[in-house]
Amino acid sequence: MTDPLGRPPARLLVPAVLGTLLLLVPLVALVLSTPWSLLGEQLASRELRQALWLSVLTATVAMLACLVLGLPLAWVLARLEFPGRGLLRTLVTIPLVLPPVVAGVALMAAFGRTGLIGKPLWELTGFALPYTTAGVVVAHTFVSLPFVVLAIEGALRSARKEYDAAAATLGASRWLTFRTVTVPLAMPGILAGMMLGWARSIGEFGATITFAGNYEGTTQTMPSLIYVSMNSDPEAARSLSLVLLVFSVVVLVALRDRWLATP
Repeated sequence: MTDPLGRPPARLLVPAVLGTLLLLVPLVALVLSTPWSLLGEQLASRELRQALWLSVLTATVAMLACLVLGLPLAWVLARLEFPGRGLLRTLVTIPLVLPPVVAGVALMAAFGRTGLIGKPLWELTGFALPYTTAGVVVAHTFVSLPFVVLAIEGALRSARKEYDAAAATLGASRWLTFRTVTVPLAMPGILAGMMLGWARSIGEFGATITFAGNYEGTTQTMPSLIYVSMNSDPEAARSLSLVLLVFSVVVLVALRDRWLATP
């Protein structure tokens, strides 16, 4: 069947093909260069198991924190009209474009022992977030929360306000409407946003290593272990990277109906 608009111009197809190759060739090269004969031994190592478990644990806890904090924030952005809403959305978006190392420095300035919040916390409790597993969770939450908020905000906007209005005419409070109408209608988008944020958290590196360090069994996540392995054992680094590549593919498959569907 021919396209009624005519043949696609080569000046558009060629850059499109080059862009596709730029994205795919490094991934294919990673798969081909992975030492498959040593993969089983490397995947069974104690360091990998610890880093993988810590990554999954901290990413999951971070996503629970993102749900508790991000769902109400997304609702405020999607449902309330107030002066400065655009500014608030801009502030929420800043971590998306902030260099990860700068995010780590900012977290240290806020929660370090001499930080804005960290200093009184240290003086009152003797506890400091940097270089702890809790610090990894905070770093993951900081970088993932904007993804979750924006994804959930879009889902809440797709759950039209007319349903909220109908519930209000029946005497439902805003809290009851939120729980029984808004959230159920937006649940697929909320789950997709959570999964997307979880994947972002699994791959977080810059803010985590800057704020929480790279201590085996405590703060060493998979990206941190890959970074260390690149200097000492590149083959092991490729095997570890393949694990995260598989994680990424699994997330995309899980989200295929939402993000990969053809309109």
